[in-house]
Formats: sequence, structure tokens, C-alpha cells
Amino acid sequence: MFPDFSVLDFVYTGILFMWAGFVRSGLGFGGAALGLPFMLLVYNQPVYWIPIIGTHLLFFSALTLRTRMNNVDWAYLKSSLIYIVPATLIGVLGLLNLPNLWILTFIYSITLLYGLLWLFNRRIHSDSKILDKFLLIFGGYIAGTSLTGAPLMVAVYARNVIQSQLRNTLFVLWFILVTIKMTAFASLGVSLNIPAAIALLPVAAIGHIIGLKTHEMILRNDVVFKQIIGAMLVVVSALALWNL
Repeated sequence: MFPDFSVLDFVYTGILFMWAGFVRSGLGFGGAALGLPFMLLVYNQPVYWIPIIGTHLLFFSALTLRTRMNNVDWAYLKSSLIYIVPATLIGVLGLLNLPNLWILTFIYSITLLYGLLWLFNRRIHSDSKILDKFLLIFGGYIAGTSLTGAPLMVAVYARNVIQSQLRNTLFVLWFILVTIKMTAFASLGVSLNIPAAIALLPVAAIGHIIGLKTHEMILRNDVVFKQIIGAMLVVVSALALWNL
């Protein structure tokens, strides 16, 4: 169920999945983008962590959306998936076929970029349909490779979906992408690590509940929250890339 973890590794893993659950429900995105880089410091195999994160995302997305499906921008979701889904499938193939060192370098490089943008209060912004399509395709590819493409796609969705429907629409998007990814894993014989995902579900649930209760507060302090997280991501990603 778990690799040869020490007691300290188990403690770190529990804290990190609580953190991922908190971010996912608190921001509406980013559980993988802000959790996976830290998890890779415990065990540096993305293909081990990603199915666990995916299982949790499916569970909590379904839980959050069970009464909110009527408040989703289905029209924009369908039009954007034309660009996102093919890129996601290509990303999955990259994850399973490229050397692990390449994947780790890619993940930490993308995370470093996110961290710098948030630290200096710079937003990924699109003001044209061409740039929208590029961000959706590149974000879909990153999501297929590491589930960390959310910030790129959120930049596009935030411009095209009204605020009241944004969070729910993003949850549906994550649910669809993770379903595709998990199906691809299963069909290619990759372990989905279901027992580990179930074992970590309670701690992730604690983070999820805290995130739901603090969602409005996080949105009111969005800039400060992201600057703090950005500083953490810059330090972790820079050290990880140095070690790689």
C-alpha cells in the first residue's frame, strides 16, 4: 500500500494530504499543484502519488457537486474540452513514458513559475481567444503529466465564466480530466493505489472541511494567501531543482 516509509514519512504524508484537501476546497483548485511538489520530497515517484490525488479529487468533487450541478457553465465547459482533453491524453502518455528525472524537472519548473507569479502578485492573464486556446492546451498537457495545470486553465475560465458559476464549473472540469486520466492508467495497467487513497481519505477530509469553512475568508485575502504559498513553492522548487 505504501513504499518503505518511515514513521516520519507517514506523518508528513498525512499533513500533506490534509493540506491538499484544504487548498482544493478553499480555493476551488490547486490541491495537486500545491500538494504534489511537497509529496515528491517524501517519495519522488509522480506515478505513485497522482492516482491517489486523483481518487481524492473524484471523491470530493462529487461530494461538492452533488447539489450544485445546475450552477455550472456547461456551454463553456464543452467548448473548452475540445482543446483540453487531447492535450491531457498526450500528457498522460508523457508521464508514463518519459524518464522520471524529466518529469520531476518539469513538475518543479512549472511549480517554480507558479510560485514566482504568486509571490510577486502577478497573474496569468489572457485577453485573446488565441491565448485562451494556448493556455487551455498547455494546461491540459500539464494536467495530464502531473495534475498541476489548474492555474493556467483557471486563468481562462475566470475570464469566460461568471464568478457565481466558476468554482462549480472548475470542479466538473477536474472531475472529467481525472476520470480520463484514471481510466488511462487502469487500461495501461498502472496501479491506482486505491488502498493508500482510502487510508489517506480521513486526513484529506479534515483539510477539505477546513477549506470549505474558510473559503470566503481565503477569497477576501487572496493576494496575501497566494504570496505566502508562492514563497513556499519558490523555496521548495528551487531546492528540488538544485538537488536534481
